[in-house]
Amino acid sequence: MKKNLILLSFLFFINTTFSQEKKKSILKPAKIGFLYNFGTNENFIFNDVDYTYATNTLKAQAFYNLGTWKNLNFELIVQPQVQFLKHQLINESFVLETEENYVEKRAEFTKPKTMNLYGLEFGFAVKKRLTDKLDFQGTVSLGFSYIDTRTERIAKGFTFIENFSVGFSRQIFTNSFMYLGTNFGHVSNLNFQQPNNGYNILGLEIGYSYILN
Repeated sequence: MKKNLILLSFLFFINTTFSQEKKKSILKPAKIGFLYNFGTNENFIFNDVDYTYATNTLKAQAFYNLGTWKNLNFELIVQPQVQFLKHQLINESFVLETEENYVEKRAEFTKPKTMNLYGLEFGFAVKKRLTDKLDFQGTVSLGFSYIDTRTERIAKGFTFIENFSVGFSRQIFTNSFMYLGTNFGHVSNLNFQQPNNGYNILGLEIGYSYILN
């Protein structure tokens, strides 16, 4: 009886250990890193004369390998982030006279604003090997966020963030990579609140990542 109990206990311990290791292996990223992005609406694509908008974004990154197909490598990138935003309404007539308290709103929104956005973004990346140490990378991302200040374009509170990025990832050391790219970004709240005109940016970004053993 005691032998059976010892055997069962041993098997339970082994099963629990392997289950925990499997969970850890799934949750453990293949790489970790960070990314800096600067973007603005004042560019040759999104130059809206009604307002100015610029963002300095800092992202922590965790990379998970999703597999390969033909000559392409696929990754999931989990990206908690903070965005430091600057915004100002230039055209006060954007706030219509039919809006409630439009005079007060115009006075409020035409003042320069410094705002913050806090978010969690999930990116689906595709890489194509160009040389032994250089990859071309395209990433489509969607995330959830909170913006701490209302403006004439978007309400304070819950928002979505969307990004499309293209760039190059280069191995610089045995386990280290540098990334340089550009992105198109959008912030809006899918009409959960009003207003919801949102923001569009064109940005440049640079990142560093490190392979975990």
